[in-house]
Amino acid sequence: MVVDMLQKERILVGMSGGVDSSAVCMLLQDEGYEVVGLTLRMWDTPNQFASSSQQEPNHILEARELAQKLGIEHHTLDIRQAFRNEVVQEFIDEYLRGRTPNPCVMCNRFFKWKYLLEEADRLHCSRVATGHYARIVECDGSVMLACGVDKKKDQSYFLWRLTPEQLQRTLFPLGNRTKEEIKEYVRSKGFEQKAAKKESMEACFVPDDYRDFLREMVPDLDSRVAGGYFVDAQGRKLGQHKGFPFYTIGQRKGLEIALGHPAYVVRINAAKNTIRLGVAEELLQTTAVLSGVRFDPAYTPQSALAVRIRYRSAAVEATIEMQEDGNAIVQFALPVSALTPGQSAVIYDDDIVVGGGIIEDTKLLKKYLTK
Repeated sequence: MVVDMLQKERILVGMSGGVDSSAVCMLLQDEGYEVVGLTLRMWDTPNQFASSSQQEPNHILEARELAQKLGIEHHTLDIRQAFRNEVVQEFIDEYLRGRTPNPCVMCNRFFKWKYLLEEADRLHCSRVATGHYARIVECDGSVMLACGVDKKKDQSYFLWRLTPEQLQRTLFPLGNRTKEEIKEYVRSKGFEQKAAKKESMEACFVPDDYRDFLREMVPDLDSRVAGGYFVDAQGRKLGQHKGFPFYTIGQRKGLEIALGHPAYVVRINAAKNTIRLGVAEELLQTTAVLSGVRFDPAYTPQSALAVRIRYRSAAVEATIEMQEDGNAIVQFALPVSALTPGQSAVIYDDDIVVGGGIIEDTKLLKKYLTK
């Protein structure tokens, strides 16, 4: 998109009403950009409304109020039905397959950035900006995703599927700052209440326990998955469970079964509606199978790579061998615990995101080991 250099560059900011996206608006204003705010209305939950007469959720009202105080243009986009059909349905379907999804990873790549960039074009904005704690770095004339400097808040894991084309038009103004620095900055701007606002750590459409959400969205779910059994490594029945979608690999709490020792979910078999239980050591693995693997086209393959198998886990040194079918075999230098089908495995070279894939059941290893 051609931008008139005599005018300020227009940047579209995804405004959630929270402290991070609010800080982005202020930082970009300070840097001389013309800021345009956009709040996506993707999902409504009862706790987003302060009163029954309220027509729009709190985060839209808060974003609009901030935009007015900052003197910036603000727009909303109602995409609730599309979000329900694409993001939420995939979330439900994955649990019904006996997997544990990463809805934010899927949403960022295929949904959120799609609408942000479409609206940026419509509103004559050259780029988009969000409040993610991540960085974009140049590499051989292209751009690549990198970790944010605040390791406690780094969100590169959730952004690994963004394409170079999407990154080329994206700004992450918080990537070189810590969360505490951002809060202090927002306080210095006179928004003490905004800086103190509590953050949600769950998926935006799941207000509490995902199991309750599944039951709400699939009213006959309990009857559909009833009658399943916990089993041991030999397939012996240990007792009944509530239904395979209500469990995840590595789970210990909430099993409601006494075996005389700590038990963990080791494997989920959706077809048989069985949950295999075992001890903590049975969760340790050194090999993973990844599907949907992609490497950044600007990246030159190196041997010293590390793989992160969940958001809060540390990246573990690993080697990656691509297969003819597009899947990859990951060999970890140290055992990792609770490889969970459906979760993302993000591949790093130091703090640069070079690729990733989706974790599959390790039973697929047989397919490659027998070749």
